[in-house]
Amino acid sequence: MLLLLAQWLAHDIRGFNVFNYITLRAVMATLTALIISFVVGPFMIRKLTQYKVGQAVRDDGPQTHLIKAGTPTMGGALILVAISVSTLLWADLSNKYVWVVLFTTLGFGVIGWVDDWRKVVHRNPKGLSAGAKYFWQSVIGLGVALYLGFHATTSAQTELLIPFFKHLAIPLGVTGFIVLTYLVIVGSSNAVNLTDGLDGLAIMPTVMVGSALGIFAYTAGHLYFSKYLGIPYVAGAGELLVFCSAMAGAGLGFLWFNAYPAEVFMGDVGALSLGAALGVVAVIVRQEIVLFIMGGVFVMETLSVAAQVLYFRYTKKKYGTGRRIFLMAPLHHHYEQKGWKETQVVVRFWIISMMLVLVGLSTLKLR
Repeated sequence: MLLLLAQWLAHDIRGFNVFNYITLRAVMATLTALIISFVVGPFMIRKLTQYKVGQAVRDDGPQTHLIKAGTPTMGGALILVAISVSTLLWADLSNKYVWVVLFTTLGFGVIGWVDDWRKVVHRNPKGLSAGAKYFWQSVIGLGVALYLGFHATTSAQTELLIPFFKHLAIPLGVTGFIVLTYLVIVGSSNAVNLTDGLDGLAIMPTVMVGSALGIFAYTAGHLYFSKYLGIPYVAGAGELLVFCSAMAGAGLGFLWFNAYPAEVFMGDVGALSLGAALGVVAVIVRQEIVLFIMGGVFVMETLSVAAQVLYFRYTKKKYGTGRRIFLMAPLHHHYEQKGWKETQVVVRFWIISMMLVLVGLSTLKLR
């Protein structure tokens, strides 16, 4: 929106041409989302508290979390507002990828909103049924996958790029690309959601991974950089740097209120949408495996839940009594049960995320 205004003004005042630079608009998007979060955040927290939109804590979780009951939730709406407004202000709205990512983010946000609403209004800690949640995630994920698959302009845009190898990529074809895209979007959405169990745990890794994906988007959308680094050129993908920057700014703004002890929780409206956003950006810039690396904390959390459930069912069928691998799943609860303080778990997981993001970024050059 502001880009169009700047381009119009540039006809008379050449200085406005500076807004054609994606990097400048990315910085402005970050600052805009951050300011929106700071300004709107206190008001939203007051309103959520006023309407008694408080967190319903599961009775099968850690006992130390019972004191969090009643803390305002659905704060992820603040993140979505900051991202959406900032992106609409600073991104090139003629870019199809901007709209694809916004649609995916907001679509999954609606699913999370309904889930959170049921938890709050109906006082049901489990919210939307797993089947219904997965169905609507699949509808949006498959729709986005079909759109991207049939709008791929080159065969390189449907290949699975193998990091650390210069000329190694697996051709997927349109069908394989659609299946992979669907799995990445839905999988990353649920992975972030499973990670969102401690104050600040999910949002900071999301900010770090999203920022790194913004760098990948910028290089993939730049003809010279993509050729130099040996990654597929995706025309228009560079504009996603603005979206990723807005997500980083909104995430940092939300962390101001979500840091321990949290004044507000993001809820599924934030976790599902942010995870889906990471997934769709990674697909567009052809960095699905790098997302798997950089989002290692999300992956560990998801695998811990899957392993716990499968092992419990297996041992119950074989021995009559279910057994567990971890003291509690997801993984962050396991370490809480081992005696780690909540802040220790969160900061240590942040450190791991930072290391993994650096490993992911190294794939740009280490081939």
